Amino acid sequence: MSSRTRARSVKTAAGVHTVRIPRQRGRRSDPFVIVVPERPSLTREALGFVGRGLWTFRRALAPTGLSVLAFLVAGLLHLIAWWSALVIAPVAAVPVVWLLLVQRRRPARSSALAWRIALATLATLAAVWLALAAGFGPLAGPLALLWLLILIAAQTAWLIIRPSR
Repeated sequence: MSSRTRARSVKTAAGVHTVRIPRQRGRRSDPFVIVVPERPSLTREALGFVGRGLWTFRRALAPTGLSVLAFLVAGLLHLIAWWSALVIAPVAAVPVVWLLLVQRRRPARSSALAWRIALATLATLAAVWLALAAGFGPLAGPLALLWLLILIAAQTAWLIIRPSR
């Protein structure tokens, strides 16, 4: 039996598509490879869609990313060193001091003052939450609900203040 008619059995992995190319003869008989990509699963397609969406809107979702990071850091601090809450607690006074200094140097009225007060309140609330979550755990009592409310308020304020492109 000649080699031209004999079937060749080549073992390939499951899901790999093979393409049979007849043997080339003559002067241009250089070997070549055809790569046929494997079809991705539905899960991979869905994760790719979500990942591309998050990457596209990464600037608009900055407060959400920071709040998730704060949630994870608070959980780690609670597990590793609960006493870190005592170090973080004085940081809660920094936004109030900032508000007083800015208002003294550049006095504002009406909407600018309201935004400054809202920003200082939100930052103070976030620092207090971080201190409490580091001490007692981010899921203790109403801390998870408070985290969610701070997240919604920060994301809403960010979308209002941030200039759209």
